[in-house]
Amino acid sequence: MSQKFTFDSGTYRDKQTKELHSLMEEAKDTAFGKYYGFSKLLENDELISEFKKTVPIFTYEKMQEHWWRQQQQFPDISWPGRPRFFALSSGTTGKESKRIPITNEFLDSMKRVGRSMIASLPHFDLPEELFESEILMLSSSANLQKNDKGFSEGEISGINVSNFPGWYEVFYRPGNEIAAISDWDERVARIAEEAPKWNIGAIAGIPSWILLMLRKVIEVNHLETIHDIWPNLTVYASGGVAYETYRKDFDAICRKPLIIMDTYLASEGFIAFNSRPETMAMELALEHGYFYEFIPFDERGVDEMGNVLENPVSLQIDEVKVGEEYVLILSSCAGAWRYQIGDVIKFESLDPPQIKITGRTKFFLNVVGSQLSEEKMDAAILEISEKHNVSINEYMVAAVKNKDGEYIHQWVLVVDDQPDSETMAQDLDNALKEANKNYAVARTKALKGVRVNFLTKEAYTDYLARMKHKGGQVKTPKVMGEERMNSLLESTDLHPA
Repeated sequence: MSQKFTFDSGTYRDKQTKELHSLMEEAKDTAFGKYYGFSKLLENDELISEFKKTVPIFTYEKMQEHWWRQQQQFPDISWPGRPRFFALSSGTTGKESKRIPITNEFLDSMKRVGRSMIASLPHFDLPEELFESEILMLSSSANLQKNDKGFSEGEISGINVSNFPGWYEVFYRPGNEIAAISDWDERVARIAEEAPKWNIGAIAGIPSWILLMLRKVIEVNHLETIHDIWPNLTVYASGGVAYETYRKDFDAICRKPLIIMDTYLASEGFIAFNSRPETMAMELALEHGYFYEFIPFDERGVDEMGNVLENPVSLQIDEVKVGEEYVLILSSCAGAWRYQIGDVIKFESLDPPQIKITGRTKFFLNVVGSQLSEEKMDAAILEISEKHNVSINEYMVAAVKNKDGEYIHQWVLVVDDQPDSETMAQDLDNALKEANKNYAVARTKALKGVRVNFLTKEAYTDYLARMKHKGGQVKTPKVMGEERMNSLLESTDLHPA
């Protein structure tokens, strides 16, 4: 018999201990639970510490090889039963799509986080008209593919949409019929055609694709701003990438400011959401079927390339500090256990626990000791875009060797109004030197230069289409390896360094 714990629901640690206990209790009779002795662990007073001593940290590759591959064919592997869905996620790293199990309990957990986000709306100054309006969610295709092993697969947003109850059709747009259209351009064309019939008060989706969709609506319907057709549009639930590099472009197509609510919704879970108007930080979902660990993104937890150490320091919710970066580790009701998502987060507050995503572990650029996080790069891009009065939505960067065999940083900036590339490179270099002393040191040693190339936004979208990366939930890696960067340069008629 497992020990019956009593929990003080008033502390965040006890809330998380309760989540871990519930997850392990549910999975104790699975193959994973039996292998790692969950029944025995559940009897221990020090549940969290014993769990961390017994269960290793898993990358996707290790979880897939040892457990999730079997979960595709057999029941009760890492979670009770057999998932009806697997989320296809190439994320922003890796060459092949990952298949992440999506259980019924997991789908319910995401709905519960969504309800918690809705419950926070009274914190915002929202007009009454919003609550009589519709919500436009730009997901990936809801036309899921049937795998020969008997489950359905697609991107997580498409799986969510395909599982909406019938009554969602009352306020959900573009509706199931249009959401099921697989071709991105055809789906957006239908949205633009139907747009005059809708009363949209809120939109949700990744900024890059939402922006393209809204521009298409404006073009087709001969508008000046999106509010000319949807005057009640008030809220934008963003997610997937940093919003700030898109703010100027959104402001340009709106007649009034939007309330931006950031979300952290990944294939692995609906992890956090913006719950307060005074910040873009997101509140962690602590009581929704997830147990978190936080590995310091420094020498205690990762190597110089951002890879998690074999035996890293792992902290709990009551041990983290504001302003410090952590690699997020997740156990969930999808049968993920001590799973390394690949995201780096930073706490903005502890009560309530609110976070910002500062980057990906694989977006950590440190080939020659520059130690650049995505957050530092985003800030530098915003600084130079303000200085040159241009809108830079996306960028890609890699450490590559020039013709002399020396390392430089090759940047590709997605911008229509292109300033002088040498001036831009110098300003970007200076901004990064001021923001990061390690980068400044690297520029005096192994990092010999900075080169900037430009792509128009249209050329960038065409590139994504050629690479079959066009769609509502696709994100482009900001930090690339040398081979991938050279391929990008060649395929867009730019020239390798």
